[in-house]
Amino acid sequence: MKISFFGAARMVTGSNFLVEAAGKKFLVDCGMFQGKMAEEMENSDPFIYDVNSIDFVLLTHAHIDHSGRIPKLYNEGYRNKIYATKATCDLCEIMLPDSGHIQEVEIGWKNKKRIRESLDPLPPLYTAEDAYKCLEVFEPVNYDEIIEIDENISVRFNDAGHMLGSAIIEVWALEDGKTTKVVFTGDIGNNDLPLLDSPTMIGNADYVVMESTYGGRLHMRNDDKAKLFLDIVSETLDNGGRVIIPSFAVGRTQEILYELDKLREDLGQDEEFARKYERIMNVPVYVDSPLAISATEVFKKNTELFEEEIRDKIKRGDNPLEFKGLQFTQTADESKALNEDTRPSIIISASGMCDVGRIKHHLKHNLWNPNSTILFVGYQAPGTLGRSIVDGAKKVKIFGEEIAVNARVEYIEGYSGHADQTWLLNFVYSFNNKPSHIFLVHGEPEGQEVLKQKIEENTECKVIIPEFADTYDLSGGVPVLQEETDEIELYKKEFKRLDLIDKIEELRENITDIENVVMKQNMDTNDKEIKDLENRVLDIQKQIADLMK
Repeated sequence: MKISFFGAARMVTGSNFLVEAAGKKFLVDCGMFQGKMAEEMENSDPFIYDVNSIDFVLLTHAHIDHSGRIPKLYNEGYRNKIYATKATCDLCEIMLPDSGHIQEVEIGWKNKKRIRESLDPLPPLYTAEDAYKCLEVFEPVNYDEIIEIDENISVRFNDAGHMLGSAIIEVWALEDGKTTKVVFTGDIGNNDLPLLDSPTMIGNADYVVMESTYGGRLHMRNDDKAKLFLDIVSETLDNGGRVIIPSFAVGRTQEILYELDKLREDLGQDEEFARKYERIMNVPVYVDSPLAISATEVFKKNTELFEEEIRDKIKRGDNPLEFKGLQFTQTADESKALNEDTRPSIIISASGMCDVGRIKHHLKHNLWNPNSTILFVGYQAPGTLGRSIVDGAKKVKIFGEEIAVNARVEYIEGYSGHADQTWLLNFVYSFNNKPSHIFLVHGEPEGQEVLKQKIEENTECKVIIPEFADTYDLSGGVPVLQEETDEIELYKKEFKRLDLIDKIEELRENITDIENVVMKQNMDTNDKEIKDLENRVLDIQKQIADLMK
């Protein structure tokens, strides 16, 4: 058996693993890279493997960084099965065409600029129509059911608790009279997530390919985050501002709606709590994302995947995804009208990382306003607009216009759909027969190193953090890194070059931002502000030194 890591290797997006086992070649996930130029160019590059040699695809879940290049795979000739849970298939029916529409809109903007520069226009990565076509090869499967691909390979999808339909996939491959078991975690759910069940614990495995998004961090616990959410929102509304929540249309949006509905159960705690709750419930709550609206309907059709307590509430006619004051905006005109209305309100809009979609318009109209709050509730990948805002950028560019960041910026990490360090470790500890090796993927390098150290200190498992396009041969029991072909070597060099361009651009933006702040300062600047700037400069110096290595 061999595993090649063609995405989510020392990065968080673009999950794509090629497995060669028992005479078959198959993919686990085929996701889109998200972020700056390097990721965008990687999406449009040809697949490094022969698409026509792939026998089947296993899809862990519907999020675009795991599923977003499936239409491209289809366009290049793939016609075999894509195995995924029913809920994942349902969500891909709306998410992939939506992604195709975004590709068309985004390339339209870029092509206007290219034409002005006398350059030829570029085609979109794929269209909405392309995405609809690829759905014909999806094959829905049930949780906990062993599927025999052939006499030598079988798989099982287990609830990952990350989003509706997400799966931890077990793969058994029989080669030369010996069965090898590999577990692909996809994204492991945060154990405190509302609506969904907790992630399935797996009994045994020879190898595990495990996500590590929050490998170096801990989440805020449920009680604390609910109180913080209520405080932030009510304070903003009391100031006459708006709360803008950039939210992933599938998963986080529905969980935020659930949290807003659930607050009323705690109404009797104290008078101040009741006042804040009433303040929230007396303003409109807008879900401004056609995709989120459609996804909410998919959630309603798959309630058997909810926690038992939630199912009981729905049976009693109390749907936690519906409440007084909740309004959905479908059309672009309805979305624009939200920014013409200056009354206090809560706007939940996609995309969660702020790089595409209607959220960019809401940020443009609210980031400059010190009375408003931008409340982040999900992971922000490096290189995204959302990450820049969370990291403290004083100005950002939106639609080519420089916008000052005067609004209050908050990040409640506990709402993330990913397990934190504690629960990632618990997942490893739960194996009755521990895997000999764990491959850490889907994470930032610093956090991965922290998690690796924790796992190796507390278990007998060996941990490998693969580089992009690494291939490991598992046939001898101990993973062996394969020698690179000329093609792979060129592929890696180009990837590193583009990644370096991204990092240099990010450093340039940070230096310009610091320069602008320093030029505006005077003798009255307090010691803390000066110290913060010094620390930012030292951090940039360290980043430059790391790049020089």
